[in-house]
Amino acid sequence: MISALLLSAVVLPAFADPAPFDLAGPQIEVRVQRAGKTLPIGQVPNLQAGDRLWLHPVLDKSQSVRYLMVTVFLRGSTNPPPDDWFTKTETWSKKVQQEGTYIVVPKDAQQALVFFAPVTGGDFSTLRSAVRGRPGAFVRASQDLNQASLDRARLDTYLNAVKLTDRKAPEQLKDVSSMLARSLTVKVDPDCFERAVELQGACLMRNQNNLVLDDGHGMTRVAALTSGPASDLAMQASYSPQASYGFYASYVGAVMDLARLLDNLHTAEYQYIPALTSMHMETVESLDSLNLKLNTPPSFHNPKSVLVVSLPAIGQEPPPPLRPVEPKKVYCLEASKLLLPVEGAPVIFATEYAHELKLSLKSTAGKNIELPVKADASLGGLVVDTTGLDPALLPSDSTGILRGMWGFSPYEGPSFHLQNAHPVSWEVASADRNALVIGREDSLHLTGDGAACVSSVAIEDAVGTVTADWKLTRPDAIEVKVPLQDAQPGKITLAITQSGLIKPEKITLSSFAQASHLTGFTIHSGDPAGVLEGARLDEVATLELSGVKFTPGKLQRAGDGDRLQMQLAAGASSSGLSPDTSVTASVVLKDGRTVDVPATVRIARPRVSLITKSVQLPPELATGAKIQLTSPDEVPPASRLVFSLKALRPATFSRGEQIEVGAEDGNFSVLLGLADGALVLQDSSTALATLDPSKAFGMAAFGKISFRPVDAAGGKGDWQPLASLVRLPQLETLRCPASREKLCTLGGENLFLVDSIAADAAFTSSVSVPDGFAGTTFEVPRPVAGQLYLKLRDNPSIVNIINMPPEIIPAPKGRAAAKEAAKQAAAASSAQPSAVAAPAAAVPSASGAASGATAPPAVTAPQAATAPQAATAPAGPKPQGVKQ
Repeated sequence: MISALLLSAVVLPAFADPAPFDLAGPQIEVRVQRAGKTLPIGQVPNLQAGDRLWLHPVLDKSQSVRYLMVTVFLRGSTNPPPDDWFTKTETWSKKVQQEGTYIVVPKDAQQALVFFAPVTGGDFSTLRSAVRGRPGAFVRASQDLNQASLDRARLDTYLNAVKLTDRKAPEQLKDVSSMLARSLTVKVDPDCFERAVELQGACLMRNQNNLVLDDGHGMTRVAALTSGPASDLAMQASYSPQASYGFYASYVGAVMDLARLLDNLHTAEYQYIPALTSMHMETVESLDSLNLKLNTPPSFHNPKSVLVVSLPAIGQEPPPPLRPVEPKKVYCLEASKLLLPVEGAPVIFATEYAHELKLSLKSTAGKNIELPVKADASLGGLVVDTTGLDPALLPSDSTGILRGMWGFSPYEGPSFHLQNAHPVSWEVASADRNALVIGREDSLHLTGDGAACVSSVAIEDAVGTVTADWKLTRPDAIEVKVPLQDAQPGKITLAITQSGLIKPEKITLSSFAQASHLTGFTIHSGDPAGVLEGARLDEVATLELSGVKFTPGKLQRAGDGDRLQMQLAAGASSSGLSPDTSVTASVVLKDGRTVDVPATVRIARPRVSLITKSVQLPPELATGAKIQLTSPDEVPPASRLVFSLKALRPATFSRGEQIEVGAEDGNFSVLLGLADGALVLQDSSTALATLDPSKAFGMAAFGKISFRPVDAAGGKGDWQPLASLVRLPQLETLRCPASREKLCTLGGENLFLVDSIAADAAFTSSVSVPDGFAGTTFEVPRPVAGQLYLKLRDNPSIVNIINMPPEIIPAPKGRAAAKEAAKQAAAASSAQPSAVAAPAAAVPSASGAASGATAPPAVTAPQAATAPQAATAPAGPKPQGVKQ
């Protein structure tokens, strides 16, 4: 039987496995009424002041111990709740058992906890005194229990899907696991798929305490939750496997607070046991049921056990940032199963917080059409029910917007580009109209405004009908592979079928018989390959020129003909071929025929090799720089690049030889020579070249640059990679709020040069700067040990380092906190680009609760999914040196 979340429960050696939350606790039925509407607790992500809660404890009729249910509301770690925020409910009361109890969420409350305590002489007063004496411990416990329950829901969803697939279709485990990992942000062990099919399911479900990763919607979690008597808790916390990073990092602090709390209580001896609430629909009876799971057996001897249950946080919480996996992809409404792949919001797949989801469309008459939508983690997206949809009511192209409810609030998610199947007049690309040659496979490129709805393509000729491979290349174009290996010259027909249409569109084309036509062969003396030009060059087997043998390489189409690269055979050399002579080459075709072709041997091209290179930075970039480049291939335009070369052909440098440096596409280049001092000879075969990019290309140049030798006669060698020109933003400030759950603000100029920023070198959670960003500030993850990690837009494949110790902004107090939050939200809304949505807010932090401030509304700025909390910086790339 698959265990649930694995967490520490009892005093064990450091190497022991943590105890799972597999003990069944009581069940509570909860419903929430707001503005006249009632929802089950399973559809309520957050509570608000004024909500009317209905709580109904469901205890077994044979229950021999009477439990007192105490509901308490909290308002911050430094602000004890008043006495009237505590509600005592006698669960054994006949009225409570039949009708439940009603409680209204008070104004200014931020968290809600429910205690189940065995009845003793001082139970209620003891609990009230404990909470009022140490409210911060219970604030943190509430936050962490909420996040832990959400992670439990994600894990349950993953495990149930894997078990179902393993039982019904084990051969699909690899594909299903990939979708689950993306949807739920879980970690899948790829080595499991190297095992036999019947063993893969069990492998995927092991190590459950390391499966759930940070989802960007809450706080980072470590691997273990501790519980037990006060004398043992501190010791158990030291056994937590901090390095493994699974669940519940924030739990350690909360439980340690509870440990100190217990040590200071003398009126009654209680052992606090956290209870996770199961929210996954396959593990609960209904959406209003909270099934409690424990990892420690309750004790009815001193110290007696008190179960701690957290209700959803109180305050405004925006939904998580759901986004399309492929924002530019076009989907067909008539597809047999319309699936819209999405990611970024595991909670939508694991809970019912998002409900009544529909895909909203506009008909040709301007009326709203709503199609039911269901989130399916195993499929990796939203499944749209198109049953009863009349395509005649829709335009050929439309936009569908995901709408529904997030708890009590209207929810609007991402939009999707949709096509409606309709008759299409397909156009064949002009270059492909005469490209069908029998005896090989050719490609056809067709355009039409119904490409997204194409379901199949068939090839019909005199022999019969075959199914062709095809792919969507643009929303209005497809590429079809036409197999003509066994075909006869003549007419062929392409039958293109769209989903939802019975009759295919047909296009008639001609195929041709074409023998190999050889135009000529050209090679530079000493080169490893030459070029053969002609038609039907796929039939070429070998080529021989003056006793030197060549074999076919890469084949390319060039206009109406082919270009085939002919490479030197093993052990052959072209150095002995005399240049400036016209000779005849002998070509052997695959069918055994031999064809003579004119050949030209051209003068040898110069060749050099790169020995080493270094980047010399100006003083303002080399000293005290905030950006540390980690690769020697990255060169700021204001620096100087020095590189050394070895002459290969000829073996010495001539006085007229130059080195061309620039972009291979020809957008910019410069010639470095001996005459201008940019090229200096160490000896006859070794030269040092100096390049000042800003003077040679200007400060606006960027991207990969290469070099090649140019001899005195103008002969040019092959391009070789040299470096990447990277423009640097000017970073000025890094300000971080005192609360570690909040993001920091990075300020500076030319921030559009930033591709993305993360708190770890692996970029597991990063902030991307949108195209054309014109702002001077944006939000970034919290630095670890004074460092952030940076990818530049000019070379996003390299991870660099930002060394900027943050300026910590003290948390405002009381009303000032609320005013400051509103001020920051307004400023961020006007300063940041509207194209990037803010991530969902985490559960209110302990420090935020202390000030009485509610979470600020989402801002439209590029944001990290979470602020990592690691104590030490993760291992990053080896730095090149201190630069900016």
